Amino acid sequence: MSLIKQLWLAISLITLLSLGGSFIVSTLSARHYLQQELAVKNMDNATSLALSLSQMPKDPVTVELQISAQFDAGHYRQIRLTSPTGEVLVERKYDGRTAKAPHWFMAMVPIETRAGIAQVQDGWRQFGTLQIETHDHYAYDSLWAATVQLLWWFLGGGLLTGLIGTLALKLVTRPLGRMVEQAEAIGNRRFVTTPEPRTREFRSVVRAMNSLSGRIHTMLIEESQRLEQLRRQTQHDELTGLFNRSQFLNQLDAALSRDDANGFIYVVRISNLTGMNQLAGRAKVDEVLVHLAAALRTFPLPADRIEHGRLNASEVALLTLGEDEDSIAALDTLTTQLRTLAAKELPGAELRAAAARYATGEARGTLLARLDGALAGAEVDGAAHTVFANAHQPLHTSVADWRQAIVDALEQDGLALHRFPVLDLAGRVMHFESPVRLRMAGRWLNAGQFLPWAARCGQIEQIDARVVASACAALADDPTGPGLAINLSTEALSSTRGREDFIATLKAHRHIAHRLWVDVKESSALRYPIEFRMLCVALSALGCKIGLKHAGEDVARFAELHDLGLDYIKISAAFIRDIDANPGNQALVRGVCTLAHSIGLKVIAEGVSSHGEASVLADLGLDGMTGPRIVENSRSSGDVSRDPAGQAMTSQ
Repeated sequence: MSLIKQLWLAISLITLLSLGGSFIVSTLSARHYLQQELAVKNMDNATSLALSLSQMPKDPVTVELQISAQFDAGHYRQIRLTSPTGEVLVERKYDGRTAKAPHWFMAMVPIETRAGIAQVQDGWRQFGTLQIETHDHYAYDSLWAATVQLLWWFLGGGLLTGLIGTLALKLVTRPLGRMVEQAEAIGNRRFVTTPEPRTREFRSVVRAMNSLSGRIHTMLIEESQRLEQLRRQTQHDELTGLFNRSQFLNQLDAALSRDDANGFIYVVRISNLTGMNQLAGRAKVDEVLVHLAAALRTFPLPADRIEHGRLNASEVALLTLGEDEDSIAALDTLTTQLRTLAAKELPGAELRAAAARYATGEARGTLLARLDGALAGAEVDGAAHTVFANAHQPLHTSVADWRQAIVDALEQDGLALHRFPVLDLAGRVMHFESPVRLRMAGRWLNAGQFLPWAARCGQIEQIDARVVASACAALADDPTGPGLAINLSTEALSSTRGREDFIATLKAHRHIAHRLWVDVKESSALRYPIEFRMLCVALSALGCKIGLKHAGEDVARFAELHDLGLDYIKISAAFIRDIDANPGNQALVRGVCTLAHSIGLKVIAEGVSSHGEASVLADLGLDGMTGPRIVENSRSSGDVSRDPAGQAMTSQ
């Protein structure tokens, strides 16, 4: 029972008790007063009438007329004149009018009055005895009216007290509401703080809860900083601060394995590094390399995400996630800037640059071989610009052609969802990842091949709408199967209309919303924190599970996500690749798992490609895995069917 109801119950009980006590006291007092007043009135009237009769002639007609006049002028129940012998000489009675008070009230509070008695004289002789009784219905009416008035006063006072008490209670317990919200937030893994109330009892509780949230937040920050320090020690080049070769190649492998990846790799080489070391000294060359790395890292490129690494002593590289024609066009400017810097600080240095687009599924060796060939050609030709090594051509080269092709594909129902299983450590399917495919020119394109163009054409919202509708339909058709995980694009996250349409679709499918997993890229969530927070609140209310994919690359900012109510994170394949031979990444993943589990998040590994990786991950605290190795295991132990794109899919 709520405090408000308890307050009203208490006020009602107190009002009834007060009313009962006041009714008894006031009614008995009023009845006693009325009885006395009636008795005095009876006596006065009897004395007055007896005196008048004593002075009048005593013929029967005159006596009867006098008594009748008195009876008609007042409110009497009875006037009786009896002789000394007991004979009734004159008697008038009135029983016609009853009191307005209820009979039960009159029976409960009876009014008993003494009749007024006086002697009538005839000279020196007693003529008779006069007895007068005033009618008591007016007394009952007066007593009933006073009781009703008392009742209304108590009801009004009780209601007023209840309203004032309710307002006061709401004011006093307002901090309690915030405490409940804070407790619910902590239960949903959002460690928020609330202002301390003025009420002393509440203040101590709020202070304790704020202290709990503060300690957890501080712990998250400290652990995030420790993990970031560990990541830099194990993954970054000591001289330049860029990714070392091993981790940069892991980032490249992860990009090549991602379904939604699309971009290019750019490499800068100092061709005559050995000669420069001999001519200018190793310290000077190292200083120039540091400056080149800083210039490479700070050069602005309009890509979703950019990774920088040092491949060897003479080469630094740049990897973009999300291809953009403006980024490619800016590479010559970047090359010119780096050549100018090298020529200024290290005269005689020969700096060459090459770039190559990559696509999902391309082999790393093939891509690097193309880059090496382009760099070799640049050295032979003495090229001062960026040399491009492209092995594939896009289906279309203009925005208009891509727009028309995407529209045609959507109109012909050429959009489908692929399925990759995500298994827990016991081998059970947690859910299926469902990346989108689009059919063009007779073949199915993965997300990385068409989504960048769809974004440039302004058609991301239509594709996102089709994706969530297809996922809801698939879940509705299979009510007992595992959930589906769909990717929410950066454009849908940052767009108010896109988020509203996404949420509206899920509200229309509330019965299956709890089986939908929504993946948001970590970089997108950190780029749009306010929008992501709004999305988390809306999806949590619908029962959806929401988490971060490709997580861990911004581990230093992990503490910023502690109060969003996330359900899971998926660690990027860049940290998983060859983890069985990388103790640094093992320590980093173990720390991320510990940190995530402390706030109730599940941790899933992406891109597991070997038995060795899977074996090590099982001991690091992971809750689930996905990747090529997981798909192969599922195929060997389960039924295999075909998805709409004609690719193998594992069912539960």
